[in-house]
Amino acid sequence: MNMVKIIAVPMHKEGRKFVAIFAAITVVLAFIWEPLFWLGCGATIWCYYFFRDPVRVIPQQEGLILSPADGIVSLIQDVVPPEDLELGGSPVTRVSVFMNVFNCHVNRAPIAGTVRRISYHKGKFLNASFDKASELNERNSVMIETPAGVRIGVVQIAGLVARRIVCFVREGDSIGIGHRFGLIRFGSRLDVYLPEGVSPLVAAGQTAVAGETILADLGTPHAVRPGIAE
Repeated sequence: MNMVKIIAVPMHKEGRKFVAIFAAITVVLAFIWEPLFWLGCGATIWCYYFFRDPVRVIPQQEGLILSPADGIVSLIQDVVPPEDLELGGSPVTRVSVFMNVFNCHVNRAPIAGTVRRISYHKGKFLNASFDKASELNERNSVMIETPAGVRIGVVQIAGLVARRIVCFVREGDSIGIGHRFGLIRFGSRLDVYLPEGVSPLVAAGQTAVAGETILADLGTPHAVRPGIAE
């Protein structure tokens, strides 16, 4: 891991108080025992790294649906979307991106449009990689509608370690594709509900980059990009 690259990446403002707390504890540890001081330094650097907010090159082609999170595409399933997303009662494809504690946790809008619906649910803190996490875990559901009337659902799901979901947008806000809309602290998952009849262009096990990786294309809704792990 290149420390210079980590330090050079800007940090999201949500992380400032956490880094300050880690740094203050590190100073105290310096008076207790020197090895603890160095452990504290490492923890402070990790905290800064966790809240990094790198610049992303966002594809501008109309109709693209981008990954809202950095991580691994852990699940691709056809399911009935949650009622609070107001996406109807027919099965659609859900693409889940799992973030570990080393991924960038700033979440980006998968598509441009207007935020029509936000719904927060309290719940459990199961491992976010489990399928049931989408139903049982604490989560925040956001529905975005494009100017053409296409609706996309994106759900922030708390994980085993995550205890705080942050959403920067409100109902009625306009948001651009790839723009920052939220953050989850310390490990979690995001689910994207594609429009009915639209197939994913990613495969389970693939690494996704928020604001850059193309999950699907409304212009070619039936295209499929299979993947084989080697």
